[in-house]
Amino acid sequence: MTEVLLAFDLLLATTLVGLAMAALTSREPRRAVILFIAFWLLLALVWARLRAPDVALAEAAIGAGLAGALMLSAARRATGSRPARDKPRPANEER
Repeated sequence: MTEVLLAFDLLLATTLVGLAMAALTSREPRRAVILFIAFWLLLALVWARLRAPDVALAEAAIGAGLAGALMLSAARRATGSRPARDKPRPANEER
């Protein structure tokens, strides 16, 4: 049983490092934020494996939940994406 848990812990650590590298090297802000949210959720799983359920719940709620939503909103504003109906029309287009 300990071999299975050791393999799970190694897989979890490798995945965390991979997600962190992917989030830090991503060129798209929205993709980077989504990768960070996944990173925070796996980090909550790490805290649960370390038998710290209070820290795991706080990490999931604050890190992935609240901070993730705020970062997604900031990424949307930073890229300047607007709905199609708000985009200006070209000057030569007839109405």
